[in-house]
Amino acid sequence: MADRSLRGMRLGSQSLQSEEGVELSDRKRAVYQTESGETFDIVFSADADVPQTWSEPRSGREGRLLGDDGIPVEVAEEDVKAPRTHWDMLLERRSREELEELLQERLQFLRARRGA
Repeated sequence: MADRSLRGMRLGSQSLQSEEGVELSDRKRAVYQTESGETFDIVFSADADVPQTWSEPRSGREGRLLGDDGIPVEVAEEDVKAPRTHWDMLLERRSREELEELLQERLQFLRARRGA
């Protein structure tokens, strides 16, 4: 039995791929600080846009990006548009009077169908 075992290789514990010819992309490190003063580093690709806020991996708290001088970067307030609801889109296409008229027509149709 011992003469049939595989020799010279630890199955599953070592990769057969080599690191030859592998070039890692350029990276940059961004430092974030939470409200409690805790700092953490996140590594990004050199050509990636670094977000101004990031969730801390261990605690889940949101951290703000620190500049090169160690001062938190000001978060740009974006114009946040309220999400459009179905009602808003409907009011763009029809007036309130038209909607009332359609409602009455549908109610009459349903009442007539129910009565029959």
